[in-house]
Amino acid sequence: MKILVLSDSHGAIEPMEHAVERTQPRMIFHLGDCWRDAERLQGRFPQIPLQQVPGNCDFRSQEPAERLLCIEDFRILLCHGHTYGVKQSLTAAGFAAEEKNLDLFLFGHTHRPLVDRRGKTLFLNPGSIGDWRRPTYGVVTIAGGKLDGSICLLE
Repeated sequence: MKILVLSDSHGAIEPMEHAVERTQPRMIFHLGDCWRDAERLQGRFPQIPLQQVPGNCDFRSQEPAERLLCIEDFRILLCHGHTYGVKQSLTAAGFAAEEKNLDLFLFGHTHRPLVDRRGKTLFLNPGSIGDWRRPTYGVVTIAGGKLDGSICLLE
């Protein structure tokens, strides 16, 4: 299974559409900053399930700041990252990953792509698909009982 991970689109719908067309995912995760962008993407690709969380620019207090999903026995946390202070360090995120027994911790907010395995947890930040200079996105692959992640540059 291939999952497209997007974050920090900030109004850039077209790059997200290109990422979907290029990746052909079975699922899409949007990690916040801009909630409406994810809704518009869902309207464009209604056949692909989409999960999203709000970012610090979304002002959606009625929505949960994070979502815990279980996909093929993998525990996956979606968050924007601002509530864990990811711009300063991954310390709080690391403690949360241990506490929640996570296999995958997905976050955005920093606009800097990252793939890093710490213990059993894979940390992935797709960067910013809305960065007009260097738009990036993440791809999570679940196959053969294994979970892996990568960062792609949209050229």
